[in-house]
Amino acid sequence: MSATAVHSLWTMAADPIEKIDAPKIEYGQLSPTLIVIGAAIIGVLIEAFVPRKARYYAQVFLSVVSLAAAFAAVIALAARGYGTTKAGIVAMGAVAVDGPALFLQGTILLAGLLGVFTFAERRLDPVAHGNQVDSFAAQAASVPGSDSEKAAVKAGFTTTEVFPLLLFAIGGMLLFPSANDLLTLFIALEVFSLPLYLLCAVARRKRIMSQEAAVKYFLLGAFASAFTLFGIALLYGYAGSVSYATIAQVVDGSIENVTPALAETMGNDALLLIGAAMLVMGLLFKVGAVPFHMWTPDVYQGAPTPVTGFMAAATKVAAFGALLRLLYVVLPGLSWDWRPVMWAVAIVTMLGGAIVAITQTDIKRLLAYSSIAHAGFILAGVIATSADGVSSVLFYLAAYSFVTIGAFAVVTLVRDAGGEATHLSKWAGLGRRSPLVAAVFAVFLLAFAGIPLTSGFAGKFAVFKAAAEGGAGAIVVVGVISSAIAAFFYIRVIVLMFFSEPKPEGPTVAVPSPLTMTAIAFGVVVTLVLGVAPQYFLDLAGQAGVFVR
Repeated sequence: MSATAVHSLWTMAADPIEKIDAPKIEYGQLSPTLIVIGAAIIGVLIEAFVPRKARYYAQVFLSVVSLAAAFAAVIALAARGYGTTKAGIVAMGAVAVDGPALFLQGTILLAGLLGVFTFAERRLDPVAHGNQVDSFAAQAASVPGSDSEKAAVKAGFTTTEVFPLLLFAIGGMLLFPSANDLLTLFIALEVFSLPLYLLCAVARRKRIMSQEAAVKYFLLGAFASAFTLFGIALLYGYAGSVSYATIAQVVDGSIENVTPALAETMGNDALLLIGAAMLVMGLLFKVGAVPFHMWTPDVYQGAPTPVTGFMAAATKVAAFGALLRLLYVVLPGLSWDWRPVMWAVAIVTMLGGAIVAITQTDIKRLLAYSSIAHAGFILAGVIATSADGVSSVLFYLAAYSFVTIGAFAVVTLVRDAGGEATHLSKWAGLGRRSPLVAAVFAVFLLAFAGIPLTSGFAGKFAVFKAAAEGGAGAIVVVGVISSAIAAFFYIRVIVLMFFSEPKPEGPTVAVPSPLTMTAIAFGVVVTLVLGVAPQYFLDLAGQAGVFVR
């Protein structure tokens, strides 16, 4: 190598390097998510350093305080106008802080708080070896039925790791609907999915079934994540950016300074259409829409019931929030292409969920198929492509999530010698044995069915009205027919509870601690308030229904 060549290397290296700007992070506007993720990390440290006897109380306290603080932060941001006039993009373009984001985050945090109450319940199972037990395995790592598991039960171990896992899941869910670029969206998806896969596997009773549910959820979820990631790659190839705003500009052709490379990919609609389809497919999997619903009944039935309740409520809220932002902010220029597909998905989801639910004999599977039908009803609002469509979906998600957590909390109370009695035949005559529990469950079922004076009716009315005004009248007709089919199996359960003879060897109704009572009571209050006087909350959802671009 000659001296001149070496010299030229030196002189090139000595050229001034462009200064890299330090990232600008708006901690105040990101505070709800940061509080929850921070608490989750502290929860992991509690598992490592706090003595086993004190962990349960420390984790419950930490979870409740952090979720309440994060909810207060959401309210403070909304009060200071970040949902309306001051809405904007923060964290160097990665996160949107606007009305829909704050509304959905508030809903997820309240659902998470009720979820913590049901996770912490310890009075339902009989005392084992002098210790109160919860819904979760004594030692999740031990093989079901093995000597190590028996020893763990005898020693009174509990899996308190479920609380930090729950907080990590909530943290991911808070970020998911507010993500403003595709990479943040994918990271949020993984942050909330992985803890849920684990939580599904740690049931105390029926552990094999619980682990099977978790494996099914994990494998199908991994497929859905792969589709999502492939869709992100194709959209990046099409637009040369992962930012929502840039992709939207490339899609509708309003982008300035087009480079030759970008001009080449912009002409390639195959990248755009296949990428968008794969991305939407991943989100439809998360909301449990047909034909991506296969995991729902098995996972809902096998997971511990408190996990099922939380997952059924909060995952839907987060995933529909992300789907709305994607369709309304990134792909509005493509609505002629995605609307017909969404029409088809909404119709088969409504009818499929309602018809298959009629054949179910397990109460958790029945609620799973009912949740599939509800995903179809919510999609009707998504299809409206109007401001009313967004606000009706936000209202429906808020109403639905509290009914769901309340319903699954009631399911945890009806027990026999093998744990929860989820077979429908066991619920016969429950109204005579325990009138209050049966009446509360009947309120939730009537809300699911969309009977007037419940939150379900107000939600369905808002969604169908938005769909009809958006030119999707046919969807409304199918939705009303599906609602009628669904009402049949909800009312069948009510008839079974109140008009059947109780069996002498039937299940007992456990008396819960104030924690589960609070979750159920909150569900009932929200169901009735949103049903009798929904206007204030509809207005709130209306104010929160504008996405920032």
